[in-house]
Amino acid sequence: MLDGLQIAPLIEADRMVLRPPRRRDAGLIALYLSDARAAKSLALIPHPYPPGAAEQMIERALEGKRSGPLYVMDATPSDGPEMIGLVFLNKEPEDGVYQVSYVVGPAFRNTGYATEAVLAVRDHLFGAGAKALTAKVYQDNDASAHVLTRAGFDYLGEGEAYSAARGAVAPTWRYRLERDRWSARSS
Repeated sequence: MLDGLQIAPLIEADRMVLRPPRRRDAGLIALYLSDARAAKSLALIPHPYPPGAAEQMIERALEGKRSGPLYVMDATPSDGPEMIGLVFLNKEPEDGVYQVSYVVGPAFRNTGYATEAVLAVRDHLFGAGAKALTAKVYQDNDASAHVLTRAGFDYLGEGEAYSAARGAVAPTWRYRLERDRWSARSS
């Protein structure tokens, strides 16, 4: 239960299930987040990715010490890889609003997995009563901007955010999707 919402530990999508991380995921998480392109797309991931950081991330998620769930994109239900990428949900200060971030491993870029994961998380959160979803994308990450617009997010404008991998503030695009807008599209 988060913010009064019953957020499921497992979310099903067409080709994958989104599940909590397991300790044995640490190696692939470290591998994926060690990729400079992945690190540059997430605000809090440093580059190079430090030893032991994946294990710490998993422990924080398993102990409920994050501001929202961490999901692993697991494609084993469709005979795919056990881990394709990650989806991070973080509670925003506004009640019922969550920020969505995601990353896929280098071998799984441009395969539709990120879009599929965002659509599944979006539908689950709104079905559970979330008010809105937000996202920020660094302006050199057109692929993530495309994922968000395909998922129905509205472009709000430009902004800036610190990037640990870049060691600097970088320009972003801001997105938001309101529950009412999602509901109108779904009916």
